[in-house]
Amino acid sequence: MTPRGGDGRPEIAYRETPTGHPIVFIGQKPTMTYVFQLVAQLHSGAGPVIVKARGNAIGKAVDVVEVVRRRLLQGQVTIGPISIDTERLTNRDGRDANVSSITISVVRTASEPAPSPVPPK
Repeated sequence: MTPRGGDGRPEIAYRETPTGHPIVFIGQKPTMTYVFQLVAQLHSGAGPVIVKARGNAIGKAVDVVEVVRRRLLQGQVTIGPISIDTERLTNRDGRDANVSSITISVVRTASEPAPSPVPPK
């Protein structure tokens, strides 16, 4: 049984890789929910955070990483390796289905944004 949040949907899936890096699994919740989860994991200083998604959630995973990179932690994160794959799953009808997946590594590189250049006088 999956734990449910206050809105009745499953809570955000969060695990760690065998190397101890946190993973944020992207699903059906609103984009900003995953954005805040990613920012929290990056602030914890646990090293690279892995963002994973499958199928229709791939676009949302890219959006989450881009919002963090371009708006919230501007100049403080870098995108590490990105891998794409196809997983073979068995659907409810018992048939095999190919499902695309993406894994994005996000690393916080600085605790503060770089100072903006002061225009010459």
